Amino acid sequence: MEHIQPPSYRHLSNLFPPQALELLTNCYVMVQGNTVSALGPFNGLKEVRKVVLDTMKNIHPIYNIKTLMIKRELSKDPELRLQSWERFLPNFRHKNLTKRKEPKKKTTKKEYTPFPPQQPESQIDKELATGEFFLRESVKKRKKMEEIKVKQAEASTKRQEERNRAFIPPKEKPVMKKTNKAPSDAKINIEAIKAKVRKAKTKKLGAPSVNPAPQTTPAYDKKKKNKG
Repeated sequence: MEHIQPPSYRHLSNLFPPQALELLTNCYVMVQGNTVSALGPFNGLKEVRKVVLDTMKNIHPIYNIKTLMIKRELSKDPELRLQSWERFLPNFRHKNLTKRKEPKKKTTKKEYTPFPPQQPESQIDKELATGEFFLRESVKKRKKMEEIKVKQAEASTKRQEERNRAFIPPKEKPVMKKTNKAPSDAKINIEAIKAKVRKAKTKKLGAPSVNPAPQTTPAYDKKKKNKG
């Protein structure tokens, strides 16, 4: 039975036993099924009526009981009696978490018409409209063969085009030639390199230099020759 009951009825069952509401409103509250009876002062009955109506609107009574408790504490302070209590009261917002998902493809209904839709034309009706119904069978066969040949020719051309696509070369991007120009300042002196290579070879092999220095005879040798 609890599973079949509506949510508002379940909230009314939460009021019984309504001891917290009786203490806050100074009223006697009695819940019996879907009816609520109360006895007490006028201001207390107004609060009880508000709580019961909110529960019927599927709002839990604990939210209203919390506000009543805060109002009771604020009324004890003489300084806050003449001020507004909105900053102290909680603001409970109703959150509807179970939203209905919209379909991806929305279908629009057509306008209702009492008349049935027009029936499509049969093959005999089409032949009567074009005049082919009164032709001979040989002429009909000839026309059918011509239509088949035209369709075959179109299909063969499409196949040939698809085969030729594989042999078409793709478009190549133009290649930019890179020219590495040597700087004018760093020119290579070939003759100087050749001279260095020759000197290195002569040092390794022990050969005489290309331009040997003239041998000078000492002075005492010349004197001996003159004496002789």
